[in-house]
Amino acid sequence: MGSRYRGSGYTVSELTKRILFAVPAAAFFLWITWLGGNAFQTLIFAIALLTVWEVHRLTQRTPYSDLFPISLIITLMIWRGELLPPWILYPAAGMVIAATLWAWISKKDEWARRWFSTLLTGVYAPFGFYMLIELRQLGTNTEGFWLTLSLLLMIWGNDMLAYFGGRKFGKNKLAPVSSPNKTWEGFAFGFLGAALGFTITWFISDTFPVAAVAAIPAIIIVSTMGPLGDVTASRLKRIADVKDSSSLLPGHGGLFDRFDSLILSAPFVYFLYRMFMH
Repeated sequence: MGSRYRGSGYTVSELTKRILFAVPAAAFFLWITWLGGNAFQTLIFAIALLTVWEVHRLTQRTPYSDLFPISLIITLMIWRGELLPPWILYPAAGMVIAATLWAWISKKDEWARRWFSTLLTGVYAPFGFYMLIELRQLGTNTEGFWLTLSLLLMIWGNDMLAYFGGRKFGKNKLAPVSSPNKTWEGFAFGFLGAALGFTITWFISDTFPVAAVAAIPAIIIVSTMGPLGDVTASRLKRIADVKDSSSLLPGHGGLFDRFDSLILSAPFVYFLYRMFMH
């Protein structure tokens, strides 16, 4: 689901391999999204944990690896913090905040940098996926599905048009250091793809749960936060000196590669839709 604004593009065999995996995988993901409830939450939680593991493995290849057990504790606090008694949750959250403030003040220290890596692993992806579940639970079950589908189709539309637009017209580099194959031309085409994704959802839904005025900010959010999430993941992979976050998905790399745009877009889209709910 991460955007790829590439000027050169993939070879025919690589693109075929990606499509052969992506189509049934997307169909399965949409089916689980339609079901919602425990099925959706279980799938997203599993994806989140695997993504946390991928990010952890990336940090292990950098000079400042994370403190993985702490990252896992933070992840579980985000997902199931409401199940913990206050006498455990509040002190634990206070310790995380205090450690973060300490790390910020002494950010040149090696242990401070390791703490920020720990936060990246434990917070970044889990929070994004958690907000995706919150988005699915907005309104009625059917309304939550349409809202979630709109986000998915906007991201997929942004991804596809950015790829083909960048391949055909890409000349000016978007992020030459982190992602040298991404172009501003692809970035611009991504807006059209996100608009197409929202439009499709709008017309196939009986009654879309939010007012039409929400379309413009939603498209802007996905078309800016998505690429930013992609560049963030690319930057981490470049520091770790790897091409993909893992080889879990045939032709697609890892889950962090596929969901990097969604991770950063989901929280903003959730709060936007919640504000515009009928």
